[in-house]
Amino acid sequence: MLRAVFLYALAALLVLLAGCTDAGPAGREAAGNAPIGGPSGTELAERQVLHRGNGAEPQSLDPHKSEGVPESNLQRDLYEGLTIDDPELGVVPGAAESWEISPDGTVYTFRMRANGRWSNGDPVTAHDFAYGLRRSVDPATLSNYSIMLRPILNAEKVIAGELPPEALGVRAIDDLTLEVTLEAPTPYFLGVLNHSASYPVHRGTVEKYGDRWARPDRLVSNGAYRLKDWVMQSHIVLERNPYYWDNENTTIEEVWFYPIENQSIELQRYRADALDMTYELPFRQLAWLRENLADDIRISEYLGIYYFGLNVTRPPFQDNVALRRALNLAIDRELLTRQVTNAGEIPAYGYVPAAAYYEQVVPEWADWTQEERLAEARRLYEEAGYSPDEPLTVQILYNTHENHRTIAVAIASMWQDALGIETELVNQEWKVYLETRRTKQDTQVFRAGWIGDYNDAYNFLEILHSESGLNDPGWNNPRYDALLEAASREIDLERRAQLMHQAEQLVLEELPVIPVYFYVTKRLVKPWVGNYRPHVLDHVQTKDLKILKH
Repeated sequence: MLRAVFLYALAALLVLLAGCTDAGPAGREAAGNAPIGGPSGTELAERQVLHRGNGAEPQSLDPHKSEGVPESNLQRDLYEGLTIDDPELGVVPGAAESWEISPDGTVYTFRMRANGRWSNGDPVTAHDFAYGLRRSVDPATLSNYSIMLRPILNAEKVIAGELPPEALGVRAIDDLTLEVTLEAPTPYFLGVLNHSASYPVHRGTVEKYGDRWARPDRLVSNGAYRLKDWVMQSHIVLERNPYYWDNENTTIEEVWFYPIENQSIELQRYRADALDMTYELPFRQLAWLRENLADDIRISEYLGIYYFGLNVTRPPFQDNVALRRALNLAIDRELLTRQVTNAGEIPAYGYVPAAAYYEQVVPEWADWTQEERLAEARRLYEEAGYSPDEPLTVQILYNTHENHRTIAVAIASMWQDALGIETELVNQEWKVYLETRRTKQDTQVFRAGWIGDYNDAYNFLEILHSESGLNDPGWNNPRYDALLEAASREIDLERRAQLMHQAEQLVLEELPVIPVYFYVTKRLVKPWVGNYRPHVLDHVQTKDLKILKH
C-alpha cells in the first residue's frame, strides 16, 4: 500500500525531472565528418535498414484481433486498407485506386488496383476485402474492434449473432470491383477503411492455419512489407514485399521493431545508435534531452487522450458518481503537464480532443482554481461515504511502462494529499493488462489511452457505447447510446456535432473515465531518417522513409 510515501515519491519524481545525470551525448557525427546525406543532402545509405522502438510486445499481428498502438505500427507496414491516411492530403487511395459514392451517400463502389499483390504473389482482389470485412464482424473472430464497422449494412446484427457474416452489406461484383452498402450516410467512412478492422486477410492462409496463421513463414500480407522474423520480447523484422503494387517507390529494405517498455533503456539504445527512432521519450529526462539532443526531438500534435478508466460494474465506483467526481477534481492537471510530463501535453478537462469539425466540451469546473476544485472534491468524497478516518482504498492498474508508472505515482499522491486515499499500484505486461481490463473482475482504476483511428470525434465516443468491445469501464447509458446512434446517421455536420456534444457531456457528468491530458507525439529521430513527417494520428509508415548516407 502507498500511503505517506507518496509525498516523498512525488518530491523525488520532481527532482528527477530536472534532467539526466548521465555523461554527454554519444557521438553524433557522420562517418569521416561528412555531412549527412552527402554533399547534396539526399544521398542514400548503402544499407537501407530502419531500427525503431515499438513500446511493447504485440498482442497479435492478426489485424482483426489486435487493438494497441504497437500492433498498429506493425500492421500499417504489413497491410494496406482500401484507403490510406496521408498527413498532408488526408484520405487517399490505397489498395483501391479509386471509388464512387452514390448520390444518397450509402453505396461505395471501389475499383481495386489491377497490379495489387499479396506477399506470396497472389492477386489482391475485391473478394479478399469482402472476406476480410465479414471475418472482422464475425462473432467467432472475437474482435474488439468490430464496432468500427457498424456503419455497414447489417453489421450490428452480424456482430450480435443475429445474422450470418454473409449478410454484411459488402459484395465483390468482380475481381476488381467491391461494393459496400451502408445503413445511412457516414461522413467519416473512408477514414474507417484505413483501420486494421477493415484490412484484408489472405483467406487460404487463414483457413489452413487457423488462429496460428499470423506468424513467420505463414503470414501473407498485402502491404509494402512482409513478416521475416519474430523473436518474442526481442524484435520483429519486416522485409520489403517485392510484389507490393508501389514497390518501386519503396526505399527501405528492412525494418526492425523492438518492444522496449522501459523508456530509459530505449534512450540508451538510441544514443548508442542501435535505434533510428524511439517509440517515445522518458518524462524524467526531457530537460537533459532538450539540452543535449534538441535537434533529434520530434514533438507534434497527436489526436489522443490519456485517461484513467473506472470499473463502474462493481464497488467502489458502481452507482457512485459522487466518488468518481471527487477523484476527477482532485487531479491537478496543470501541475501534471507542467512538471511531470512536460512535453507540451494539454490538460484534459473534456474527453474528446481537438478533432475535425468538432468544438471541444469544456466543463464549468475547468475555470475554477485548484483550491476550488479540491474543496468540491472533499465535499463529494464525504457525500460518497468516505473521510480521512475511513478512507477509500483503491488499486491503479497500468501496463509495464516507465512513464505510466510516473503518472500513476503522481496522481496517487494527489489523491492521498487531497482526500487521504490509500492506493496500491499494480503493473502488468501489455497483453496481460489488456485482458485484465477487459474481464473487469480484478480492476478498479486503470490507466488507458485512446489515439484516433481517424480524425473524427465519433471515434472517441464510440468506444464507450454499451456494446463496444473496448468499453472496459463497463458503462451503460441508454441515452448515450441513442445519441451516438443518431450521430452516426446524421448527415448535417453541425447537427451531428451537437449530438456528439450532448454525448460527451454525459460522459463528463457520469465520469466512467477521468480525462488527464491530451497527447502530443514525442520521440527521437536520427537526422539520417529521411522524409520523416509528423502526423496527427502518428501514422508513420516505413515505405515513406529512407536512410540517408551517414
